[in-house]
Amino acid sequence: MVLKRRNINFLLHLDAESHLIRKAQYLRKQETMAEKILWDKLKNRKCGDLKFRRQHPIHYYVADFYCHEERLIIEVDGEIHSVLSIKEHDKNRTAELNRYGIRILRFSNEQVINNTQEVVKAIIEFVTNDPYG
Repeated sequence: MVLKRRNINFLLHLDAESHLIRKAQYLRKQETMAEKILWDKLKNRKCGDLKFRRQHPIHYYVADFYCHEERLIIEVDGEIHSVLSIKEHDKNRTAELNRYGIRILRFSNEQVINNTQEVVKAIIEFVTNDPYG
């Protein structure tokens, strides 16, 4: 795949369309309890000195949390993600974003709510131990 345009919007958002930017703005106001808990641990470089953005529009999607410097998306999944059609959508989304060198870590709402420190530790370990990062 050849990336022809290298402007900041393309690199940061992979040319996400304006309706996704509006959707992301809306989602920031509607965050779940698990997202609130994790955002408190990720914002202001609290997690391994990584800069995360929340509800970040990228390509055709909105990522729950995105770290551009590590090309890493963190997804916090509710029960809907156990439905077969949603699992298939998530799998396709992951494959599409992997094509751009973006990696995805997924955690359930329950993991974030009940084991927040373990989730943060897993994120830091993933970045630290990733041979491609």
